[in-house]
Formats: sequence, structure tokens, C-alpha cells
Amino acid sequence: MSDQFHRFDSFLPQVVDTLRYPKPESIERIYVIRDLYGKARLAVSDALEGHSAATSFLKEEAKVLHERLGVRAYPPEDAILFLDAELIKELHSSGREILPGVHLVDRLVTGAGWWTVNGGEAATPTYTLYSVKGGVGRSTTAAVLAWHWTQRGERVLVVDLDLESPGLSSAMLHPSAQPECGVVDWFVEDLVGQGDRVLEDMIARPSWHQDFRGDVCIVPAHGRDPSEYLAKLGRVYLDVDVPWTQRLQRMLCKLRRLVKPTIVLLESRSGLHDIAAATMTDLNANVLLFGTDSDTNWQDYGILFAHWQELGLARDMRERLSIVSSLTPEVDTEAYIERFRERSWTLFQHHLYDQVESAAEPDDFTFDLDEDDAPHDPIPIHWTRGLAAGASLRDFERTTVAQAYSPFLARMDRHVLATRGRSP
Repeated sequence: MSDQFHRFDSFLPQVVDTLRYPKPESIERIYVIRDLYGKARLAVSDALEGHSAATSFLKEEAKVLHERLGVRAYPPEDAILFLDAELIKELHSSGREILPGVHLVDRLVTGAGWWTVNGGEAATPTYTLYSVKGGVGRSTTAAVLAWHWTQRGERVLVVDLDLESPGLSSAMLHPSAQPECGVVDWFVEDLVGQGDRVLEDMIARPSWHQDFRGDVCIVPAHGRDPSEYLAKLGRVYLDVDVPWTQRLQRMLCKLRRLVKPTIVLLESRSGLHDIAAATMTDLNANVLLFGTDSDTNWQDYGILFAHWQELGLARDMRERLSIVSSLTPEVDTEAYIERFRERSWTLFQHHLYDQVESAAEPDDFTFDLDEDDAPHDPIPIHWTRGLAAGASLRDFERTTVAQAYSPFLARMDRHVLATRGRSP
């Protein structure tokens, strides 16, 4: 083994180059397990244990991997695992094929939610408000959407899942209207089988809901007394009988049954945390991608889009996405939106849209630069002093909302009608 430095980024190319040669017919699949340290082992079915041709091949491959990857591969004598059918099934469900008959399985502490996408559509129109960076107006927009749709007679459920930076509920609710419990309370009570007992105590309504035809229910991150919030937050992400993302799904299903909403709004945590992954990939939600026209914004979304493309998840995600030009400036607005559109289109075209060499077929998922309502077509939210940081979201001025949100709300209304199979 060489003493040279072996970077994490060299792992996959070296594995592919080592295992690209034909394997014995007796080996149907090899699983390359990259453990929490980023080190490689090879796993196969225990039916192959004692099979001379298969064993010789695996030993040779393990030896070559160790020579090429150094500390990023286990020594050959420790590198081969023979696993029973149940464990092989688990590996197969969590791995991705990197070569014919070769699957990479990553063992991760966090971020596992970005590796799979649940298909289908939610029975109730559901929208996740997400951004790679904070401070782009997601909370304000969630409040405005709830306010707007409640006026139009919808029953809106708003859930604050930005648990590390909660604020939506406190901005929308007077302190006296804060419910006793919040999302973190459900998670810690669910650990001991008491989640159902706090559901009704998680729901509150802003003062303005009484003036409209519809209804709105706010579920905050925490309840009225947040003194134990950090102790609860430290237990939110525990996997118990099932992964915590499935617990999140269970909580939302229970809230839907209790509230019976016609529209659901989920404020996601920003960045690449597991809870952001869950709200985007596991809940069959339409995703509003908030951003500004900055290099870091496009670079960060590029990382996420490239990941979906590499794992073959682009097809499952792309129809859910709509990009939002948040904090659109008051000056040179038209030029700003045009530049935003071009950079957005380039990103979608490179990673998520179908590559079409000639005339597009009806089933091709691709769009021209100036096509309205395409995923890359920016939905502008205009910066306005009336809704700047620090403004109260408990009471809205209609003229202020109209000034900032008219195009955005019109687009969202069209989307809801389309999801219900009705023409705008």
C-alpha cells in the first residue's frame, strides 16, 4: 500500500476502474459498502461463501482496491463480507448501480434523505418552501400564501419545519395565541407513544382568519414555553422503530386527518440538512426553490441538481420544482429578472431537462428559455419596505402584498387549479 494521500473524491473513479472487468457468472451482484469513515468493503450473498472462483475473484479485487485506495479501503483479509438474504435486500434498496451488477452503498450520518425520491402526488396540494441559503423571505411568503388562500376560501395548514431557526409562528401569531405544543413536542412524545395526545395542542390560528371565507391552522416549531426547546430538538432526529423521516410523514398524515386542509404549506429548513431533504423528496410535495441572482445561489443549487442527475433522480424531482426570484430589486427589475431567467434555464438545461438534439418530442421534458410557467421560469417576489425584515406578519396591508406578490400569487393560483384538474 502506498503512503500517498488518497482523497475522498478519488474513491468512486478508482472503484469503477477496478470493478469494470467481467466477473464470474456465479456473482450476480457485488455491493461496495462505503462506511462512515469513507472506507470500502465488498459484500456479496453468503451463498457464494466457499465458492472458489467467486472467492478468488473477490480477493483479487479487494487487493487491487487496497493498493489503489490506500487507507480508503480495508485490507483484503477484512474487506469481503458474505451476507444473508435479508441484509443483501437492505443493501440493494439503499444502493445505486455504478456498473452493471455493481452497487455502491453509502453509510451516512446525515444527508441520507437526498439519495431517494418518493414518487406520486400528494392527495392534498402540498408546497415546500425551500432555499439553500436563509434570509430570502420564505417565512414571509408562507404567511402571505396562507393569508391569500384563506381569503379565497381554502383551508390551509401551515407547518414550521425550520426547527433550527423557528420564527414563522411567532411572526404570524400573537404571543397569547401561541399553542401549548409544537412540532418538536410531537417528536419527543412520539418516542414514548404519546404523539397523538399533543396533536390538538399544536394548532393555532392567527387573528385575521376570522375575517375570511376560509380557515388557516398554524403548527409552530415549538409551543408557548420554549424553555426546554434545545433538549427536545436534540431528540427530534432519533430513529426508533422506523427512520425519523417516516415519523415526519406519520405526523403530517395525522395533522391532515385532524385539520382536513385543502392546501398544505411546509416551511423547510434551508441548506442540505436531512429535514430539508425530507420535505423535498419524501412528502410528494411541490417545491418552491427560493433564491437570489448570486453566484453562491447558483453554485449551491448546481450541487443539488448535479446530485439528482448523477443518481438518476432528475426525472422524479424536476416536475415538482418551481424557482422563485425572491427579494427582486426595485431598480433595474426587468434586467434582473432576465438575467435570473438565463442562469436558471442554464442550470435546469444542464442537469434536469432532457437533452434534445432536434425537434422535441411530446414526451420530452425540456423548455425554451422564455417559456412561461416552466420550472426554470422565475416567479418574482418584489422587495418592498412594507414586508422587509422585522415587519409584522400578523396583519397584512393589501396594497403592500399586491405590490410585492401579485405575479407570484397569480402563478400559485394557476398551479393549484392545475393540480385539481381545472383550467386557470
